[in-house]
Amino acid sequence: MAVDKNSVVSLEELLDGVSLSGEESLTTQIHGLLWQLIVTFQLKPGQMISEKELSRLFKASKTPVREAIIRLEEAGLVNIVPKSGTYVSPVRIGTYIEACFIRLQLEIGAVRRAAAYSREGSNLGELDAIMKQQTAALESDDQQTFFALDEGLHATFFRMAGVPGAWDVLRRTQAEVYRIRHLKRAHRIRRGEKVLADHHRIVEAIRLGDADLAEKALVEHIGPLEGEIRELSTNTELLQFIETQGQGTARSRQRG
Repeated sequence: MAVDKNSVVSLEELLDGVSLSGEESLTTQIHGLLWQLIVTFQLKPGQMISEKELSRLFKASKTPVREAIIRLEEAGLVNIVPKSGTYVSPVRIGTYIEACFIRLQLEIGAVRRAAAYSREGSNLGELDAIMKQQTAALESDDQQTFFALDEGLHATFFRMAGVPGAWDVLRRTQAEVYRIRHLKRAHRIRRGEKVLADHHRIVEAIRLGDADLAEKALVEHIGPLEGEIRELSTNTELLQFIETQGQGTARSRQRG
């Protein structure tokens, strides 16, 4: 995938002022920082990531940097090309659809359990508070806060269900979902009002303790996978960043 040089921000600029702490392993911190830069499209598909430069910027040895890169490769976020370098991967439509499927199946279970336990009253106030904040974020066009609150709401469904660890497992599979969300946002493909209305329906179904209604509202919120494929495959602005299943990228990959 060719990189538009005018749109690329260097690693040095992106990591300016970033320092590592002693609270987590260097590998975990480096992986987390790069993961965030990739899923938010600050590091662009096709952009080269230099392990040597990362070691210099993080003031770290090659080992934690290399281990962090390997984790990113295992997640499908980078390609390590022998004798060439490491490059940010294009968004893979097949991986994205698989991630949507995993999310749908796990979250159906979560909202059904949350509805079953809602009579106990736990977390209902938290759901209401998030909904108020998300409404305010939409009205002020604060997309970053809107997205963070979206994550918080869905994480709360899992806590209400009594399976918070399942949310952590789910989140690790969602890198391509996050990349598509940020890509759509960058191209002003937004559905904030629909998302908010969907959230209200899910929350109300949980409040009523109606597991079937909560599942129905969630399925309508996430939408059919076939619709996602059609939307992505027909949008030429998005296609330049996407590798469709069984096909090459729209542009040849740049080496260097």
